[in-house]
Amino acid sequence: MKSYSLSEMIDKHVGKRGTKARGAFEHKLNMAVLSSMIKKARKERNLTQEQLGELVGVQKAQISKLENNANSATIDTILRIFQALQAEIHFSVTLGGKQLSLA
Repeated sequence: MKSYSLSEMIDKHVGKRGTKARGAFEHKLNMAVLSSMIKKARKERNLTQEQLGELVGVQKAQISKLENNANSATIDTILRIFQALQAEIHFSVTLGGKQLSLA
């Protein structure tokens, strides 16, 4: 029996990198990870969704939607959420296999 890597399975069942289907899949996966991190950080700070919403200046419903991956958020909202949680976030950009730096 042949073994397949996760990457091979995604290529086969979702699409190769650069395809529209693969891009949508990776976007959805990234949003799910971001949603989980928001929820985890909020719970680490012992805040309710309502309390976090008040700190950020949004309704509890928006926090709930973000945590349940039902809503895309602007980068501004995401930054405000992590700032309210007193959490550091780090961004990296990779272009053509090479990580870009600010310098």
